[in-house]
Amino acid sequence: MNKPLILVVEDDAPIRNLITTTLKTQDYKYIAAATASEALQQATIHAPDVMLLDLGLPDLDGIEVIRRIRSWSAMPIIVISARSEDSDKIEALDSGADDYIAKPFGVMEMIARVKSQLRRYMQLGATAE
Repeated sequence: MNKPLILVVEDDAPIRNLITTTLKTQDYKYIAAATASEALQQATIHAPDVMLLDLGLPDLDGIEVIRRIRSWSAMPIIVISARSEDSDKIEALDSGADDYIAKPFGVMEMIARVKSQLRRYMQLGATAE
């Protein structure tokens, strides 16, 4: 089986590099986007297996990205955000996010959450190609 494709949506280059480097060391395939528009385009073109999504994007709020993705896809969405208020977490989860990681975060915890979402997604009948 091929490794799942992860879409990393993060406008902060050092954090995006940390996430993508971690995914690479774990042999995951990934694509990266720095804006919501780019993320929506990449999601449409590549149909990733999981999305790691920052909420504070320069062109559109991450909550709106979740809503748009949910209109056509059930792929797991894991929010990784500096917004740590309960209301932010609740809004993201109520909008369709599957998990929420507050920054700063541990990269191995992030990998464990990705694996967990992939297991659940595949058990529901989706396949990670």
